[in-house]
Amino acid sequence: MGISGRKEKILQAVVDSYINSCEPISSAEIKEHHLPALSTATIRNELASLEEMGYLVQPHTSAGRIPTAEAYRLYVERLMPKRKLTRSELKTVKRYFNRKITELDDVLKSTAKVISEITNLTSVAYAQDINDAMIQNIKIVKVTDSTALVIIVTSLGILKDATLSLGANVDDDYCKTTGDFITGVFANHTISEVLKPNSLIKNVRKEYERVFKTVLKILRSYSHEEMLSDIVLEGSAKILEQPEYANLQKAKAMLELLDAKEELVPVLKNNDDMNLSIKIGKDNEIREGMPECAIVTASYSINGVNIGQAGVIGPIRMDYPKVVSVLDYIGKTINMLPEHAGASSDGDARRDDVLDDDDREDK
Repeated sequence: MGISGRKEKILQAVVDSYINSCEPISSAEIKEHHLPALSTATIRNELASLEEMGYLVQPHTSAGRIPTAEAYRLYVERLMPKRKLTRSELKTVKRYFNRKITELDDVLKSTAKVISEITNLTSVAYAQDINDAMIQNIKIVKVTDSTALVIIVTSLGILKDATLSLGANVDDDYCKTTGDFITGVFANHTISEVLKPNSLIKNVRKEYERVFKTVLKILRSYSHEEMLSDIVLEGSAKILEQPEYANLQKAKAMLELLDAKEELVPVLKNNDDMNLSIKIGKDNEIREGMPECAIVTASYSINGVNIGQAGVIGPIRMDYPKVVSVLDYIGKTINMLPEHAGASSDGDARRDDVLDDDDREDK
């Protein structure tokens, strides 16, 4: 059932006030601080009506009202104001992403850290299943007389480098020849194809076995099953700073949820092809007894290729306009990152242009 424009304004005032203060708000306070044109009697009647509709509750008879999960859902769908990041917040994002980032897990770690720092909430980032990523190039770079780096470049960019122990009398030409050979075997195949024991492996010469094992070790560590343990959490202790979790049992339940990171995957994984996901209260019930909370996540891409999701976990009384603005701005920043190491400076210049435009809007 729809609600009137006046009820929407009063409900927005209640939600905005509770996000900022975590205290019930009365009809007199709504009139004084939000809607001076309405009488307290009118506001009081509308508050009672919104309570009957399930959008508000009154903790005590003499107290004001606080929003329910249904109120927050309506708020984020229709009433939430747009908010620009401050100059300080924009600079924080730049500080994390203006440095050269080459590996996928570096992007996710930086994303989680900057989201937590700006929102002052616990953040989480989850890597997309990359088994379908296409292998483009494998480089062997000699470091010392006995070691070399194996670098794997895919359609998502560089996965990770690993150290390889070399035999005696191995020179730079050997490393280049080996890299070219393995690239010829693996190039234009997906990670899932390479991980299956088939002719791709059987046809490889025996002398390249050590290199192949290193390559497979890197790829296996990034397969979907292994990535479950690589969910990045930042600022877990910030949960305890929220008034909602002053209660020991509620705080304990939230910390246990954050500790069992694999349980967050079904909530973080977005199967609706949506760039932004806002799940409030019972929307997040992945198991019985899960603490009431809100989870806001965004899908992030580099040059149009989805690399995963990141966002915040916190009380349903979170500052949704600020969180959404942070996630949106970071998404634009990440999408301008170079695909992999050695990208041209044009990508950096293009990213700086976008960031400068946002600065100009903020002035």
